[in-house]
Amino acid sequence: MADKAQIQEAIKTQGEVVRKLKAEKASKEQIDEEVAKLLELKVQLGGDESRHQFTLKTAKGTRDYNPKQMAIREKVFNTIISCFKRHGAENIDTPVFELKETLTGKYGEDSKLIYDLKDQGGELLSLRYDLTVPFARYLAMNKVTNIKRYHIAKVYRRDNPAMTRGRYREFYQCDFDIAGQYDPMIPDAECLKIVHEILSELELGDFRIKVNDRRILDGMFAVCGVPDDKFRTICSTVDKLDKMSWEDVRSEMVKEKGLSEEAADQIGQYVSLQGGMDLAERLLQDAKMSQSKQACAGLTDMKQLFSYLQLFQVTDKVVFDLSLARGLDYYTGVIYEAILTQTGPVPVAAAQNGAGEKAEEGVSVGSVAGGGRYDGLVGMFDPKGRKVPCVGVSIGIERVFSIMEQKAEASAEKVRTTETQVMVASAQKNLLEERLRLTAELWNAGIKAEVMYKKNPKLLSQLQHCEDSGIPLVAILGEQELKDGVVKLRTVHSREEIDVSRAKLVEEIKRRTLDV
Repeated sequence: MADKAQIQEAIKTQGEVVRKLKAEKASKEQIDEEVAKLLELKVQLGGDESRHQFTLKTAKGTRDYNPKQMAIREKVFNTIISCFKRHGAENIDTPVFELKETLTGKYGEDSKLIYDLKDQGGELLSLRYDLTVPFARYLAMNKVTNIKRYHIAKVYRRDNPAMTRGRYREFYQCDFDIAGQYDPMIPDAECLKIVHEILSELELGDFRIKVNDRRILDGMFAVCGVPDDKFRTICSTVDKLDKMSWEDVRSEMVKEKGLSEEAADQIGQYVSLQGGMDLAERLLQDAKMSQSKQACAGLTDMKQLFSYLQLFQVTDKVVFDLSLARGLDYYTGVIYEAILTQTGPVPVAAAQNGAGEKAEEGVSVGSVAGGGRYDGLVGMFDPKGRKVPCVGVSIGIERVFSIMEQKAEASAEKVRTTETQVMVASAQKNLLEERLRLTAELWNAGIKAEVMYKKNPKLLSQLQHCEDSGIPLVAILGEQELKDGVVKLRTVHSREEIDVSRAKLVEEIKRRTLDV
């Protein structure tokens, strides 16, 4: 024991040495040397003194979800999945990591955000960046030529996370895609209808769906004098117009990307244009744009798209916006993005969400869905280069969660984290066996029931648990109820009690909790 006491004394003395050096702002090398001696003494002591101290935090750009957040999340997922199913979609899943070569060269300048896994002497692998490229690989590998599918899963990006704006390094994507050879713009219009339905059902606030076409963009770049080899890089810069001013975007084009000032100014005239079918008709007559066959094909399809959107009754929220670029390399036709706008006073969190983002009407609180047509992606994976035309949409679920969580915090309404219909309780002692027997009967009948894990819990504790958890009913057992073959069924919020015969209990609980 004397040895242990001596070591403890030495640790105390050495600790004072380290603190003194830090106070005196000694050199890092000197402090590190004395800290190493201190750690060595702690290891000699053993036991708790040398136990590793864990840093209790989640990795940068990730988060835990508590039961309340998961309840909100589940509600959102159910709304989205029911919409996908209403439109006849099937569900698939793919691995969370892919061969590195599968993902390489598909995301333009965003490729630097892909997480590469450590080479362990086998295949070179990367975590999936989105669900679209794995879907294209799935189609090519399984020789699927037409499918309407949805896929909800986590993806990974080495981005600079902005947690308040719902941007993370690990996050869910909810994708809906239609693959197959169909007549122009019919599947594309359905994708936009789906976005409209989901955002309306979630009641997130006012929204706009911007649409454009990569062929219109490329045609515009060509007639404005952008060299062919700069199309994609200029496109990536135009894509920043929702986060940067036109002056900053122009500066990046000219100073960083080497574009002529004249070409940049001509692009500036076009990217400020917004409208609907009328704008597509106007651009078809435009002296410059009409010179590009590519742009004319895109504009003709845009007119067709708006005619279908009118039939789907969603044109009130859709705007043809020439500044929309979407930086991903694989888009070949129509592209779209949904943004939430806010016209009233902006809550603090929403103001943070929208920092630096452009708004058409009111304040933009960011993109909540995006997608487009990618007719060439599957062909990149097919050994014979066979193309499978595809169009799809991805719901920005993390941004949606952030907004829904803020709304829940602001609202006085309590979020239920369980679906329990009834608590089986007792008012007297020594009734544990009877409570367990009744609970089993209810479970076997498909009733969501709970029982307190104590032999003789106080009735008040059991009722308080129901209040706290939002459980609507309590089935109370007592000696008299057991003799009479009944259960006292109590409604928690009104405190009203009725005796229900044991035989009719299940039916009565179901009747009273239809919406649980």
